[in-house]
Amino acid sequence: MTLATLAAAGFEVEERHWIGPQDGTPLRIISTTDTAILAPLIESFLQKHPGTAVDYTVANSSEVMKAVLKGEEQFDVALSSAMDLQTKLANDGFTRPHQSAFTALIPDWGKWRDHVFAFSLEPASVVVSAAGFRGRDIPRTRQDLIALMRAEPERFLGKVGTYDVALSGLGYLFATQDARTSETYWRLMEVTGSLEPVLYCCSASMIEDIAVGEILIAYNVLGSYARARQDLKDKIIVIDPEDYTHLMMRSAVLLSGGGQPDLAQRFVDHLAYAAWSQPPGAEYPFHPPSAEFIGAANSKRLIQLGPGLLVYQDAEKRRRFMAEWFNAIRKQ
Repeated sequence: MTLATLAAAGFEVEERHWIGPQDGTPLRIISTTDTAILAPLIESFLQKHPGTAVDYTVANSSEVMKAVLKGEEQFDVALSSAMDLQTKLANDGFTRPHQSAFTALIPDWGKWRDHVFAFSLEPASVVVSAAGFRGRDIPRTRQDLIALMRAEPERFLGKVGTYDVALSGLGYLFATQDARTSETYWRLMEVTGSLEPVLYCCSASMIEDIAVGEILIAYNVLGSYARARQDLKDKIIVIDPEDYTHLMMRSAVLLSGGGQPDLAQRFVDHLAYAAWSQPPGAEYPFHPPSAEFIGAANSKRLIQLGPGLLVYQDAEKRRRFMAEWFNAIRKQ
């Protein structure tokens, strides 16, 4: 793999790499997925398409949205964990439709109007410090978390983390879905808000801070990222709440302003085949997506693709939700 860090303008970039031959025809991808996680899938794509390179830019979900809307750089594909923002891009005319034998592998609930294509199922998990909970009961539900933090406020003061919904599109998605699912969520946020919580842009930072003991509890972390950190397996405990666990679908859209529409289609086909073929490809980095992973029997609740995700993208609804959320989370 050839990596060259490049500069970017107009939006905040976390990583940017050129992968493949320096003189290759570039497929420009903007993504919320860390390069290291998706690298095997990118490499296998390049092996099938000699003479092609991937210009891969990583940003958080809000910045991905900003980059596409501003249009200062022309990307071919957007990959994001924020299902609502991907749906909004499609709804607002920023994406191209695509149909193929490969996208036909995706179940109906994993795509929307031949514009949004899921390639993972990943839980919104709770991560706790293994050292901080040694010899103690592990919280398995949101009610357990509430009871624990109420019982020992001094212990958890400044030691609870979650997404900053103003910075993270995925954090906003998880928060709005929680609010629609259970009133317990607001009680949890009010208790969290009384403990001077630490707010984060991304799951990776929460996981790192749990591992070093900066915080003891992180709420709504991407479980796939936490479980992938085998180097931290003795330092963190990953919990999928037993009352309910939301499942996010990481998705791809083909951007209408891209200069390589054929390559973009082939890359989305590559993702679809790797994720949804049986069994998934060896280079596939996530838990195999399957209907068996969903349902009341195991408390997993799929966040549904579709126009329902646009409700909280309405400007006034978003403003009201953010005001209510920050009122709860900043409560002293």
